[in-house]
Amino acid sequence: MDSDEGYNYDFDEDECSEDSGAEEPGEDTLELGEDEVELVDPAEAGGERDEGLETGGSGHGTGQEEEDYRFEVLTAEQILQHMVECIREVNEVIQNPATITRILLSHFNWDREKLMERYFDGNVDKLFSECHVINPCKKSRTRLMSTRSAVQDLPCQICYLNYPNSYFTGLECGHKFCLQCWGDYLTTKIIEEGMGQTISCPAHSCDILVDDNTEHLPNIELNHLLAPPLNSLGHGLYKTSHRDAGDIFNCGENWHDPVKCKWLRKWIKKCDDDSETSNWIAANTKECPKCHVTIEKDGGCNHMVCRNQSCKAEFCWVCLGPWEPHGSAWYNCNRYNEDDAKAARDAQERSRAMLQRYLFYCNRYMNHMQSLRFEHKLYAGVKAKMEEMQQHNMSWIEVQFLKKAVDVLCQCRSTLMFTYVFAFYLKKNNQSIIFENNQADLENCTETLSGYLERDISQDSLQDIKQKVQDKYRYCESRRRVLLQHVHEGYEKDQWEYIED
Repeated sequence: MDSDEGYNYDFDEDECSEDSGAEEPGEDTLELGEDEVELVDPAEAGGERDEGLETGGSGHGTGQEEEDYRFEVLTAEQILQHMVECIREVNEVIQNPATITRILLSHFNWDREKLMERYFDGNVDKLFSECHVINPCKKSRTRLMSTRSAVQDLPCQICYLNYPNSYFTGLECGHKFCLQCWGDYLTTKIIEEGMGQTISCPAHSCDILVDDNTEHLPNIELNHLLAPPLNSLGHGLYKTSHRDAGDIFNCGENWHDPVKCKWLRKWIKKCDDDSETSNWIAANTKECPKCHVTIEKDGGCNHMVCRNQSCKAEFCWVCLGPWEPHGSAWYNCNRYNEDDAKAARDAQERSRAMLQRYLFYCNRYMNHMQSLRFEHKLYAGVKAKMEEMQQHNMSWIEVQFLKKAVDVLCQCRSTLMFTYVFAFYLKKNNQSIIFENNQADLENCTETLSGYLERDISQDSLQDIKQKVQDKYRYCESRRRVLLQHVHEGYEKDQWEYIED
């Protein structure tokens, strides 16, 4: 028995004015093109961390209260606008080129107060050195190699081939490279190595960062140079105030509304620990009635001896009662109403009930996860159906309802998947009953929508199926909003009670 995230900056590149007065029109302006969007990921800026973003899921640390933060989900365009406003506000004071200000802000995790404090502490050169940029108030003697002849061939510092001066580019540090090597270097850093915030000069022992005014940036590098890691829905995170709020994005997982990060972390850990063996344990083992160690019966005898060195309890496998009253001369297990045996069986039943409860929620969580994977593949099938429908005299805009339907279907699957995590840790009360009704309604209409999208579409059923799909995905959207709104109202009113593992 065993126990078992480009800007184009137009600014005067001559020496910076020491005057702290108002900025001249045309200087330090930011030209934003539709195809030129650069976003900053503060977490990769290499600067000082804002510990305020590291609050736990519940907002409380061990032994002391931590501040909760209100978070706002922003689109890439909204993040860009916020960055532009930050740069302009800072430049009203420090009068630097906008690209330099962007790097300084990035170093300080876009904390304007910290940057201003450091900037005016008397050691500006040290600040620029820490941020790996050239002080714009000091001209680089080597910049653009102005003393060189424009027609003189020069060796590239990477491939060592000679090219005309016009074929070179580089940074403010003065190191120059041929356009081919420069483009390959940036492509490798961004695409293959996943860098964007902290690409430094390729020259040996030079840590000057690539800025937004660097010439000859290929489009792919320009668009990816400072792109932040947005979530799977294309959104980013912005801390807005020190108030009680949810903790979305704290855990680094994909969007998991309505369950909070704390409970999702516990769930993932529990699944990692339990899912592989829970079914086998339920069918083949019991717990020692004394120490509750899991026991596997490996023989025919019902006289069990716990192998736990601190326990050594002897009990009956059938009734889980102590073995001694069963007698030693012959086996006679008829004491099912004995207090010890009854208490042991009750404990065993509670343990099995807890396992069955976990398996109930786990199976449904995994089922929606699997369905979500399958329905992501629906996009390919829907594309073919959309092309087929356009052959039946429907315009491109008229067939977009199918793609919209798959979008809604995947959103509903994801929400349903996480509702079972939320429900697993939820104590029963009147609000939990309303939640379960909303969950069941959303589940039913989601399955119906999934069935519609998997049907074959013929000419005769085209208009009928279109109307049904449109009606159903709109209903699904509505029921999903109702469910999430109810859960968030419960968070705000502190109506949810949880079962602690």
